[in-house]
Amino acid sequence: MMSFDFSTPQRQSTAGIIIMAAYTLQQVIRVMFVPMAILLIKSDKASIFYFIIGLMVLLAICLIYAYFYFLKFTFYLDEKKQEFIVDKGVFNRTHLAIPLAKIQQVNINQSFLQKIISVYSVALDTAGTDGKEVSIKAVNEKMAYSLKEHLLNGKSALQGGEHIVAVSLPQNNITEAPLIKINAATLLKIGLTTNYGRSIALLIGFAYAVFHNMKELLKAFDNDHGQIEQFFKSGFTLISISVLLAVLIILLLTTNVIRTFIKYFDFQISKHQQSLLISSGLFAKKNTLLSPNKVQITAYNQNYFQKKIELFNMVLKQAHAGKEQSDKETKNNNMEVPGCSPSEKDEIIQMILGKLPSSGTMYKPNVRFLNLPIFFEVIIPVVIFTVFYSYTTLVRPFLPVAITYVVIVLLMIYINYTKHRIMVSTDFIIKQSGIWEITKEIIEPHKIQSITTFQYPWHKSADVGHVNLHTAAGTLHFKYGNYTEIKQLVNLWLYQIESTEKTWM
Repeated sequence: MMSFDFSTPQRQSTAGIIIMAAYTLQQVIRVMFVPMAILLIKSDKASIFYFIIGLMVLLAICLIYAYFYFLKFTFYLDEKKQEFIVDKGVFNRTHLAIPLAKIQQVNINQSFLQKIISVYSVALDTAGTDGKEVSIKAVNEKMAYSLKEHLLNGKSALQGGEHIVAVSLPQNNITEAPLIKINAATLLKIGLTTNYGRSIALLIGFAYAVFHNMKELLKAFDNDHGQIEQFFKSGFTLISISVLLAVLIILLLTTNVIRTFIKYFDFQISKHQQSLLISSGLFAKKNTLLSPNKVQITAYNQNYFQKKIELFNMVLKQAHAGKEQSDKETKNNNMEVPGCSPSEKDEIIQMILGKLPSSGTMYKPNVRFLNLPIFFEVIIPVVIFTVFYSYTTLVRPFLPVAITYVVIVLLMIYINYTKHRIMVSTDFIIKQSGIWEITKEIIEPHKIQSITTFQYPWHKSADVGHVNLHTAAGTLHFKYGNYTEIKQLVNLWLYQIESTEKTWM
């Protein structure tokens, strides 16, 4: 047991100097990697000596900067204003005041370097106006969990002017079995059945980086005569393309499995007081404490393969800053729970929402849902292909491909139409959507921030309209529904929002 007084400014562990220096050096090397590699390869022995001296000077500058950053970085809790205060910056001083009510989750992370020197970082995800994450990069384990208790409990942690809290660490304090613990076999199943798009993007990015760096090295040695381009033009036959596709599929699945094991190794969810303690990670351990009442949208999805082996992926979506966010910011606000069994999924939903939602009344879209996708994704491409097919012979060998495209796209549009549903009960709204991966998103009416309905003039006679439910974590869209039913639902939701005493956070 150890106590900490957060009413006075605190500094990070002195090991933070090493962490900050390593982080700064990493950023510099990442930006200057290609020029430094070229300089090192083309240099003679005398130049290499000066290159090494330059690296040592750079390291010394990083250490000096990290030392002053360590001295200037302080954090404390302001009881009167109920704010967490962070002062930082060497040349440009920054004063951050974060309302405790805006802190929606606390991540306690440990990278490989932090493991070596036995420190943790504490990262705060907030629902503030700028949506930025605040990170304290080097504190000892007990201080990290003690600070977490203050930040998540808010006023209850500071009542009566008491700032000193004795805290035992969660991993030593939890006696009950975790709600979810994912084993290696389940991780393998997840890796083989999910994230194909991300892994394809990763492989494309890796291939482009290799191609670009090879070109730069050839140019550096004045030996770039188009060898790489010539290889790609002349090196493919039907057999080599088939082998390449097989290799790419193996690489894709291997990449998926490796990414899954690195990110979700030893994944556990446990109940810790009024929060969920989520931990995972192979090289960089991440511990997240999530307050269930701050989850805005509870979503789960399942593709065809996962349905056969009864696995679900869950996403707990939290409030963001109300502006367009990058993918990284969105992921930070969302907590992913991979590989749940049906019973585990229900247990998490019950933890977040208090009870399992009933299906309620189902609302389906009008058949006009199909019109625009068919027009833009089928009719226009077919017309363009037909024109080229009629006036040139270049595209005629691709007729089987065009027919396959039409069949597949029509099937996808139809599946999207059959899965686009909204289920409404007294306490919950469930939006279903998807083609290959079917997603269900659950919200409670009191967490709706605003509602938008609209109807195109040419849909008035058919009584077709659309509704958007805006929440602090994103928007739920229901398109081409019966507009009379939509207006009745909107009146119901507005009444529920106005009459409830529940808060959205």
